[in-house]
Amino acid sequence: MSVNGVTGASDAYSTYAAQPKTNTEAKTETKATEKEKTESAGAVYEPSKEAKAAASKKTYKTDANLVAKLKADAEARTSQLQSLVEKMLTKQGQTYGKANDIWSVLSSGNFTVDPATKAQAQADIAEDGYWGVSQTSQRILDFATALTGGDPDKIEEMRAAFQKGYKQAEKTWGGSLPDISQRTYDAVMKGFDDMAKAAGISE
Repeated sequence: MSVNGVTGASDAYSTYAAQPKTNTEAKTETKATEKEKTESAGAVYEPSKEAKAAASKKTYKTDANLVAKLKADAEARTSQLQSLVEKMLTKQGQTYGKANDIWSVLSSGNFTVDPATKAQAQADIAEDGYWGVSQTSQRILDFATALTGGDPDKIEEMRAAFQKGYKQAEKTWGGSLPDISQRTYDAVMKGFDDMAKAAGISE
């Protein structure tokens, strides 16, 4: 093999290597580069569904201002009602030792009602009255919502608390509460049912 043959082959290789790339070769390289970028991008970390759910989960907070307002309002109106009953019973010579005894006297029915007290009581327990079914049940539901911040997971806990309070009221009264109280109970329970349904919570 001659030196010229080797040299000639080398020159031919150099000439081939130096030739510019054709359009087809350039396009092929571009596609390969884009494919590499796409595959690289596919390796980017994406948070799991659980992580996304945790990040987007709503935080529920007690509405302390509304709770305080509702409590103050209820205490004021309860005090007003109690004062009205006390005056009525005192006029009739009724005596009692503790506040709870007032309700025992009322439940016994052993008293008479003067026209002014009767008129006030009827207005208070009317359909649109403060102690009526509609307003009373709505206040209870508003109070439950304010305490939980509207957290649907707490609906059943609030329902149980309401039922416990109702039973305590029956105990203080000395038996089944009047019809208006029972209708208020039903309205509150329906309210909790509606809240659970709106939140998508099945029974």
